[in-house]
Amino acid sequence: MAGQQFQYDDSGNTFFYFLTSFVGLIVIPATYYLWPRDQNAEQLRLKALRRVHGRCLWYRLRLMKSQQSVVPTLKKAALLFGWAVFLFLAYKVSKLDREYQEYNPYEVLNLDAGASVSEIKKQYRVLSLKYHPDKGGDEAMFMKIAKAYSALTNEESRKNWETYGNPDGPRVTSFGIALPAWIVDQKNSMLVLLVYGLAFMVILPVVVGTWWYRSIRYSGDQILINTTQLFMHFMYKTPTMNMKRLVMVLTAAFEFDPRSNKEAIIRPTDNIEVPQLIRELGNINVKKKEPPFCYPYSLKARVLVLTHLARMEVSENIEEDQRFVVKKCPALLQEMINVGCQLTMMATSRGGFRAPRLTSIENCMKLTQMTVQGLQEAKSPLLQLPHFEEEHLRYCISKKYKVRSLQDLVSLKDSDRRSMLRFLGDEKYDEVKAVLGSLPHITMETKLQVLDDEDSNNITAGSIVTVTVILTRKRMADVFEKDQDPQAPAEEASTEEAQGDAAKNKTKVWQNKSKGAKKAAKSKKKKLTKKRPVPQQQTAKGDKTKQANGNVAGNEVAVVAKEEEEDLSDKGSESDEAEGNKDSPSERDEESDKQSETEVDEITGDDEEEWEALQQSIQRRERALLETKSKITHPVYSLYFPEEKQEWWWLYIADRKDQTLVSMPYHVCTLKDTEEVELKFPAPSKAGNYQYSVILRSDSYMGLDQIKPLKLEVHEAKAIMDNHPQWDIPETEEEEEDQEDSDGIEESEEDDEDND
Repeated sequence: MAGQQFQYDDSGNTFFYFLTSFVGLIVIPATYYLWPRDQNAEQLRLKALRRVHGRCLWYRLRLMKSQQSVVPTLKKAALLFGWAVFLFLAYKVSKLDREYQEYNPYEVLNLDAGASVSEIKKQYRVLSLKYHPDKGGDEAMFMKIAKAYSALTNEESRKNWETYGNPDGPRVTSFGIALPAWIVDQKNSMLVLLVYGLAFMVILPVVVGTWWYRSIRYSGDQILINTTQLFMHFMYKTPTMNMKRLVMVLTAAFEFDPRSNKEAIIRPTDNIEVPQLIRELGNINVKKKEPPFCYPYSLKARVLVLTHLARMEVSENIEEDQRFVVKKCPALLQEMINVGCQLTMMATSRGGFRAPRLTSIENCMKLTQMTVQGLQEAKSPLLQLPHFEEEHLRYCISKKYKVRSLQDLVSLKDSDRRSMLRFLGDEKYDEVKAVLGSLPHITMETKLQVLDDEDSNNITAGSIVTVTVILTRKRMADVFEKDQDPQAPAEEASTEEAQGDAAKNKTKVWQNKSKGAKKAAKSKKKKLTKKRPVPQQQTAKGDKTKQANGNVAGNEVAVVAKEEEEDLSDKGSESDEAEGNKDSPSERDEESDKQSETEVDEITGDDEEEWEALQQSIQRRERALLETKSKITHPVYSLYFPEEKQEWWWLYIADRKDQTLVSMPYHVCTLKDTEEVELKFPAPSKAGNYQYSVILRSDSYMGLDQIKPLKLEVHEAKAIMDNHPQWDIPETEEEEEDQEDSDGIEESEEDDEDND
């Protein structure tokens, strides 16, 4: 009777199958995720950025890192070794004998399936003479031949083979365990237990515990929880935080403390170099005894940030520590902004304490720009450009040019810009021009509405207002070169010659608008001054006044009188035609019906447009939730920042009069070409006119911030109707049926009366 049997792999064949599968499960995913990306693509990208970003610190560090890094080579070597082991095991498995294969007596006798009995006997005689032990043949092979012959000629053996796959009948089912037998051998039991205990009772708990202890110390943005609590304490304590205080709070973060972060280093040479830098910087509140500002790590980090903003030269050791501190600053300042927003929301909802002032949050944003560009707050934005020094600014702010911002410099004519920057050589000037043209120019369009409301344009007290902001990013060169295109004046001259004298007097675009407005105003005044026909006595008096005033005045009045007569005659003819058409009352009724139908169509058309716009906005929101956009936008041009940074922006609504946030700052991290952002905030509880500002701030560049006014007209909320027809719902189905029956009886009685 068939049974079951479990046995370990004495030969080791099954273990090789297990080992091959295990190595393959590790090597294949590791190759996909850990194989170094194409170095040629990175080199090509850096080569394309060289013309603009060649002088940036992060660019030079990236080139050195790509040339000196050994990590990609080690990764490739480890992965290639893993693939070599995997291929060796696969080759080893392919050469193993198959122990579990289906028994086929025709294959043993070298016959085709379905051979006749005579062919089987004939082949058996030939093979038995060849492999018989008495003839010097292989005994094991002879036994296989005899068994195959019996399986094909003996009825019972053939039946067993067809039923169970074996001439001897059902066999014991064996299950192999893919472990070698020496593992369960009694001699090796202590060694196996020691390995198992070390792996599962020591190594695994230590690894999991270390990972868990490190992960709980950080927030989702990889900021230490203690740092977040520190920021919250000081922003709550100091709602209005100036720039000097903000730098002190920033550099007190626990990321710079060697006890909390092993990357932070306190060197023995700091006792000599840091005091020297403090003397060069001047007053940085060294004597302040408030912890943690008085701790050595906080003082060192503060000195390193201030020397970075002042663009001071430091030693190699200090420079390495400075790069570490400066790289951490943007993420820490973003966490400080988030903390300020949380405190603002808590103060708005709960009350009981003062929210951080708008200046505190905006100072965090300004400090981020200053850190990325390595500039102090009072410095000119022109110093972000290459080859610009303090002594060169006097050429820009002279009375002739009055260039104080990047936009002023770009909008200059090329000849004026070249003469102003005459202190630069041709190569340096071309580099400045390339950098200036690559800077971002953002256009901002806003739309104010109340979603999910019958009248989306009517803002009522307490309603949720949605401000849709469409941001479009272009290069400064693309925007300003169109205004300075040399082909444009030639084309305008040719068109003017073709159009004649009328086109010669063609005005600018902004003048056309004002003139058009003036014409419209004049036409309105003319319409308002038109009068009805006056009596003959008044005309006679008018003639006398004409003669008294002289010929010029008389001519002007005559012209005006003619125009009035023509207009009145036109109106009279139109009214006569209209009265002629409206002879019968039926035609008047038809026209009134048509007018009402057109009005209904216009109303329904407007409703359909609003419905389509609402559906499109809902679809856009759903797509935005599902799709994940890349945060790689455009590399920032920063001469002194040690890490490649992408262009990101803050967008928010504020009340600059009360110095409060209206909507929380939205960090726009995906603005590559265009981006649509929705800012929501509750409308004020009192009706009236409010003046807000939509503010766009860069987290990388100084002098590119934009402020757009936002006027809000808030109306009183509509009163809630207590008795609405749609709320008159019958309590039970029986009342509905009774009401329907009564209606049916009344209709039938009316029909009978009509028939009578």
